[in-house]
Amino acid sequence: MTILRSPSIRLCAPLSTRLRRTIAGAGFGLLCLSGLAGTQAGAVSSPPPAPKPGATDLLQMAAVPVPRPKAELSEEGKATPYNRSGKLVLRGDQPAKFYFGAMKGPAPLKARSIGSYAKGCLAGGEALPIDGATWQVMRLSRNRNWGHPDLIEFMEDLANDAPKLGWRGLLVGDIAQPRGGPMTSGHASHQIGLDADIWLTEMPDHRLSRQQREDISAISMLKGPLDVKGADRSVDPKKWTDARARLIKRAASDKRVARIFVSPAIKKALCDFEKGKDRSWLRTVRPWWGHHYHFHVRMNCPAGDRSCKDQNPPPPGDGCGKELTWWLSDEPWVPKKPKDPNKKVVKKRPLALAALPKACEDVLTAN
Repeated sequence: MTILRSPSIRLCAPLSTRLRRTIAGAGFGLLCLSGLAGTQAGAVSSPPPAPKPGATDLLQMAAVPVPRPKAELSEEGKATPYNRSGKLVLRGDQPAKFYFGAMKGPAPLKARSIGSYAKGCLAGGEALPIDGATWQVMRLSRNRNWGHPDLIEFMEDLANDAPKLGWRGLLVGDIAQPRGGPMTSGHASHQIGLDADIWLTEMPDHRLSRQQREDISAISMLKGPLDVKGADRSVDPKKWTDARARLIKRAASDKRVARIFVSPAIKKALCDFEKGKDRSWLRTVRPWWGHHYHFHVRMNCPAGDRSCKDQNPPPPGDGCGKELTWWLSDEPWVPKKPKDPNKKVVKKRPLALAALPKACEDVLTAN
């Protein structure tokens, strides 16, 4: 028996009214059953007639799942969340980055950070201008210079204060996509418009071209690799300066800031830099993987924004004790066993749209 799917229910042999209603009401795939009443024109020839199936057999055949449609392709051959009519089609099982990465502009809604730093989206995003007197935005092709208005205000304040600290100006890395959400590459966080990367490379005394902003690399502050047994996990004194320390201190001292992530080597340099009695700002600076060529600013949730989920406060103290000693030891960095070349690497599934707060669908569809 040959089973063909068609756009509408089409049964090639007479069936009882009750059986037709049973199949249609169950919402099963649509069938053409040839071989029940002879071969129709254009149908594939069937083997000798089999015993006429009962209602149960037909229902089982109808329950064969129909493959779900694949993503549409744009004229450039890239996947797009829009159908051929230009309508956005949302599917909860699809990667959220597939949708948020396609958004070119912000959601025209009241400014809100929705969800948590690594699982959420941004409504009413505002762009940091790509050029200011004391900042320049890098990697313009990514379109990631968007954030909550509170973060944009902080960035401009910090940039304006930079020259007073002996720092000409900021080179700004990734903030967020126009509507936040998971990024197509790179970060797990930066989803709600409250995270920003600031390079530890000083802004030059001239305006960089768009191409230079794509090609220039940030400079690592490390003396050497961290994953070698007994490595000297400290900053390179030829690169690290007190001006960098003053810039990070200024950012960490701002009450709007929840955390600043830096390499453990930079955290150690900051602990040594502070000679005064007030070391409270150091609590905000947290050692983390990477972050040796930029520092990552994370803002507190905006006051009164109930849709935003804050991170728990950092542990008490300046963070310059036992915790930092662990970060600077071999344990976090040097593998205990050599990697097995035959071990299959299981790639982590990207965050699905359904995993984000429901309000993020409204952010995607807002026009």
